[in-house]
Amino acid sequence: MTVDPLLLVSGHVEGVVRVLTVPDGTEVHRLTGRHLSEHAGFLALPGGRVACVDDRRGELLVLDPFGGALVAAAVPVAVPAEHLAADPSGRLLAVTTGVGRNAGPWSDLVTVVDLATGDAARVRTRVGEPGVTVLGGEDPLVVLRHREPGALAVHRFADLLGAPPGCPPAVPHAQLPLPADGHGDAHDPYDGTVFAATGEGVHRARREGGTLAAEPVIPWGSPARGWYLRLDPVRRTLWSTLRGGPPDPLRWPEWTNQAWCHEPGTGRTTLTDLGPGLVFRLALTRDHTAFTRVHPDGDELVLLGSDGGVRRVPLPAMDGAPRRGGTPWEGVQRRAVAASPGADWVAVTRGGHGEVHLVDARSGREAARLRLDTGLRHGGHVVLRTRSDGAEGDPVGR
Repeated sequence: MTVDPLLLVSGHVEGVVRVLTVPDGTEVHRLTGRHLSEHAGFLALPGGRVACVDDRRGELLVLDPFGGALVAAAVPVAVPAEHLAADPSGRLLAVTTGVGRNAGPWSDLVTVVDLATGDAARVRTRVGEPGVTVLGGEDPLVVLRHREPGALAVHRFADLLGAPPGCPPAVPHAQLPLPADGHGDAHDPYDGTVFAATGEGVHRARREGGTLAAEPVIPWGSPARGWYLRLDPVRRTLWSTLRGGPPDPLRWPEWTNQAWCHEPGTGRTTLTDLGPGLVFRLALTRDHTAFTRVHPDGDELVLLGSDGGVRRVPLPAMDGAPRRGGTPWEGVQRRAVAASPGADWVAVTRGGHGEVHLVDARSGREAARLRLDTGLRHGGHVVLRTRSDGAEGDPVGR
């Protein structure tokens, strides 16, 4: 029997998915010809499973790294996948579409899936890369976060799943207005609150029957703003990275970054400086929150302890990393970061080198460096799971 934890490494450019033991790096599963959506990411499901989307084949995959066969289910969905979310039970999923390799949003398709029955349906909503959350209960709801104009659009899951063939338009039965610059979504199954990040702060809405009721906006408490939200389901805190500084992406080394942490139960918000450069996604261990910071003067892993301590771990440079005078996104290597709330390990990729650094968050020391047989171009994507870490308490793909 395979022991916990396991690391899933997606080389989305090369089309390879690996499952490795931690920390020794033994490969226990491999899929080839699978190009997973890096933007939609991995969605934690109960039992240590994860969901993801193969953007080339147009399939929602349910992967069971602790099972005998890695692919537990494969369901056709519309692509390119932009966002992925589940209801708190992990049974009902929704996938939205985005830009893909195009200059602007062009697809208005949303797919909903019932994993218990295998039923799926596609509907048309609005072009514009919507975010998504799925609220559970006797009458589950799909909430789409739209931009330009901004709105939280509420659909009954049963209505979408029961739509006839031909991808018919789906009209929301309720909407809440949002600013037009929304980017970043979270859902707390504890009380059913939906969160959406905008320039003015984090908008909150709670379910009232088949609709949503707005609650006061949570301010960022900084001139900067967050473009990403993540729920820590164990400590029940909401996280983001606030990016400030010059808006010109060519001046990205001057961007400022702050870790933003909000406690919904107390209303308390804390800010921690992370340093200049590029910081985006984060990962959650048992007692730490992990960020990677990319900068021409040196990259690092930043670990924020639940006790308030900050530890900085230098990372070796990447060939093809973002440079001064260029943007931090186009034609460059990147880093992905993963952790499990049931373990103390942090995994960080070294894009273009086919390496994964495994760091013990308790000590800040690199315990192992896994070397793969493909380069992990663009940094790949990673997720770390144990069978019972509770990560599924954050029901939005990361």
